[in-house]
Amino acid sequence: MKLATQTGDFTAYTRSQTECLRYIREAGFRYADYSFGHDYSTRTGVYGQDHDSYFDEIKRAADEIGITLVQAHAPMGTPLKDPDGRFLADTIRCVDACGAWGIPNLVVHSGYTSGLSKEETFEANKHFFLPILERAEKYGTNILVENFDRMCIDGMYWIDNATDLLALIELVDHPLFHAVWDAGHANMQEMSQDAELRLLGGHVRALHIQDNCGDRDAHLLPFLGTMNLDAVMHGLLDIGYNGYFTFEVGGIFRAPAERRPYPADERLTKAPLSLKRAAERYLYELGRCVLEAYGCFEE
Repeated sequence: MKLATQTGDFTAYTRSQTECLRYIREAGFRYADYSFGHDYSTRTGVYGQDHDSYFDEIKRAADEIGITLVQAHAPMGTPLKDPDGRFLADTIRCVDACGAWGIPNLVVHSGYTSGLSKEETFEANKHFFLPILERAEKYGTNILVENFDRMCIDGMYWIDNATDLLALIELVDHPLFHAVWDAGHANMQEMSQDAELRLLGGHVRALHIQDNCGDRDAHLLPFLGTMNLDAVMHGLLDIGYNGYFTFEVGGIFRAPAERRPYPADERLTKAPLSLKRAAERYLYELGRCVLEAYGCFEE
């Protein structure tokens, strides 16, 4: 397996996705996941006025830096509460970007809303995904649905396990519709990750590797939480997974807003960029260690 991580690792330090790619490559990563969430929240990049020029800009930058974009993550939103179709259009823009950059896999979250039964939730998601898949056919881009973290809110149904992912994939019934397995989300529940992965089998086309202590979706470095990496690795090897081992670790450092305030001096409220770059190099070495332990590390 080859190591990858997200451009979102550095969006707290720069507004430039190109600069994010440079920091990732500097740390040792040769493969990256483009995080559309930053563009979506700032209405820049692929959501800017001249998105076609931006497509060209990112492609040139990735080639120059020597990093390959291998997957991407569409923004979070409310796909089942989208009366004007704007969120759907924004998601389809991500498909076009993946097509321009040759990215084979795009992660798109399923939706949820109050008042819908399990069956209604599945049908509403099918209605959301079908036009996305229609555009994906133009490029041959896989659309990957993710297992949610555990959420217990009355009146809402969450697609948060392999059984439900497989049921949704079979309901949509499209050759480009598959799964991404989020190991951190799975860790928030009492489930055997190897068994869940075996259930999905060849539908697993990408990963989100992150950790937590089972209480919240913390996106920690592996080994800082309670996730069992051996169970994950055995599941991946059992299904013959040959995709990318992609980190989704936003919790190396907590956001400044989550830190206790001290207005008198804020020089260490945010970890400095130099420390973040060192942490990114450590993330690469951690991933290499995990894959080498199972004899499946690839450059």
